[in-house]
Amino acid sequence: MERNNIIDFKALEKELQAALAADEKYKRENAAKFRAVEQKVASYEEFRGIVLASHLKPLERKDKIGGKRTVPWNCHTTQRGTSQEEATEISQEKTLLQPETSAEFYRAWRRHLRSGPERYQALLQLGGPKLGHLFQMDVGFGLLGELLVALAEHVRPTDRLVVLGILRSLASTGRFTLNLSLLSQVEREACRGLFQKLQAMSTLRPTEEEEGLGQEEERGLEEQPGEIQEEERLLQELLGVYQVD
Repeated sequence: MERNNIIDFKALEKELQAALAADEKYKRENAAKFRAVEQKVASYEEFRGIVLASHLKPLERKDKIGGKRTVPWNCHTTQRGTSQEEATEISQEKTLLQPETSAEFYRAWRRHLRSGPERYQALLQLGGPKLGHLFQMDVGFGLLGELLVALAEHVRPTDRLVVLGILRSLASTGRFTLNLSLLSQVEREACRGLFQKLQAMSTLRPTEEEEGLGQEEERGLEEQPGEIQEEERLLQELLGVYQVD
């Protein structure tokens, strides 16, 4: 019993360091995003390059080419940096299932959710209201496109309403129009494909089970057309919001 009550301060310290690092990265990249917009960069690639290089610091006068190098130029690309990230990883379940901030979600999305199905299930589990709350200020740089890709590749007819709710919540986040305009060509195609799939998933056709229902069950289904119309109305609204032709 005494052992179970001992606090693992080392684990808590690692968790705190990971959270601070994720918050710092989010703020750094967000600031770089604003700088890039103010500079009126000519292309998305240039914009992306500025944000991805936001962790780099300018060389000082004492730094000489060809001299003894004590610090890696880009620690984010070294094997050592990778091992340090692995050392500060937090339990997937704890980070994924109950993110309280956008930084916690971003960290879980990047470190733990590597496959498309995992990302898709995480989005369904959180749902639109939770995602809208997490990203009410802004969706992190490049994240909106990744969310759309995950939804497009794995959306299922049974999840149609949930996915529409997620899309509606994302559309209400801060600077959504800006993030939408920064989607890459691949991400734009994924967004268009997602809405095409949602349109094809018509809920108006009865299933075999519904066709075999008795009169009482059929009377209970009479209320469904109204819900279906509301669902279709939401889909048409989102088509305009996401600028899908």
